Amino acid sequence: MTIVSWAFSGDAWVPTLGTMALYAAYGVNLDPHRMAERAPASPMHGTGWLRGWRMTFAGEELGFGGALPTVVEDASSSVFVAVYDVIELDEKRLDMWEDVEIGFWRKVRVRVDTMDGQVLAWLYCLDAYEGGLPQAEQVFAIADAAAAAGAPDDYVNWLRSLLTS
Repeated sequence: MTIVSWAFSGDAWVPTLGTMALYAAYGVNLDPHRMAERAPASPMHGTGWLRGWRMTFAGEELGFGGALPTVVEDASSSVFVAVYDVIELDEKRLDMWEDVEIGFWRKVRVRVDTMDGQVLAWLYCLDAYEGGLPQAEQVFAIADAAAAAGAPDDYVNWLRSLLTS
């Protein structure tokens, strides 16, 4: 998708063409209010399902106080996602927020099934071993974010049940 943005050229602001990428959020970034803080110029495009993937937790050994949410390929599973139109500047902000430069996270291109059809998007995938226990607050924050994004009740309830299963 191409948008008009503004750039400073010489002594004046001039319109320029820029590109937007679609970002698929599955963790706390599902919450549109949180994303408005982290990526203020990147509106929510809609929601959908990441088919053939499963949300799990990994990286407990990385020292973040618990395992972190990530997704792994799993043909029998699906992950609810919020899809955002992300401008380049906001993508850089998200990269900094997610500590991409450290190398724990990598960007993966995925196909998302939406009500308007399938779209290509990118997401953050943790480059660590699957397993470990997440912090309870994090699991509840993800469930609250999913509810804020409009996830079905059974998906939100499943997220909340992760601490008791």
